[in-house]
Amino acid sequence: MNEEIKKNIKEFFEKEIRPGLIADGGDGEIVEITNDGIVKVKLFGSCAGCPFATFTLALGIEQRLKEKFSEVKKVENIV
Repeated sequence: MNEEIKKNIKEFFEKEIRPGLIADGGDGEIVEITNDGIVKVKLFGSCAGCPFATFTLALGIEQRLKEKFSEVKKVENIV
């Protein structure tokens, strides 16, 4: 995956996904995007301890990133 796509993924996360996390009392950041399409995310605030964090990652973050960027294969939570 080239650096331009990684930059676009990070920008999309900041503008489109992160505000929703913040609105729910949490937060998150992309820690790493691997060349094989794995996006590693660290959740903060209420998202970090939430029992629904798995759903947030899979249905919120991963699904949206995959819809927008075919290069994204998986989103992993970094604890």
